[in-house]
Amino acid sequence: MKNQLALILDFGGQYKELIARKVRECGVYSEIWPCTSSIEAIREAAPIGIILTGGPNSVYAPNAPTCDNAIFQLGIPVLGICYGAQYLCRVLGGEVNAGENGEFGKVGIRFDADSPIFDGIGACNTVLMSHNDRIMKLPEGFRTIAESADCPCAAASDEEKNSTAFSSIRRRTPPIPAPR
Repeated sequence: MKNQLALILDFGGQYKELIARKVRECGVYSEIWPCTSSIEAIREAAPIGIILTGGPNSVYAPNAPTCDNAIFQLGIPVLGICYGAQYLCRVLGGEVNAGENGEFGKVGIRFDADSPIFDGIGACNTVLMSHNDRIMKLPEGFRTIAESADCPCAAASDEEKNSTAFSSIRRRTPPIPAPR
């Protein structure tokens, strides 16, 4: 784990610690840094990937948190989750607006089985969602890889640029059986 680093840039999301733990469980060391971290510090850390967390703001709101957009020029994978996904899409030329219906709790999702990030998940699944805003237009080069009834772009990716955006999808953990 000490030879690889995934940076998690925090936009105020409540799941940043869970994200860090899951990355570490995959055998990659992770650190949580403020989204305002300098590109020089990020380059010096030499991460193998960057994760942009969720957060309570809307990317189009005045004074919404930002990061140094030079992260998208580092040539490493960038994964956006919720606010991070919306930020990634907006900065790269997409459009994000308030959704007609927010999604909170269990939601049925249809996945693109050809997307390598969903390998082994299956075409449909129930996930936990928590968002009001939605990606209305994807940046050039991105394609939708997951959708729900109220969110036509629940996940998108640009595999050439190693960028993936998730609109707050968290795979539901199966219930723990009751003791006998």
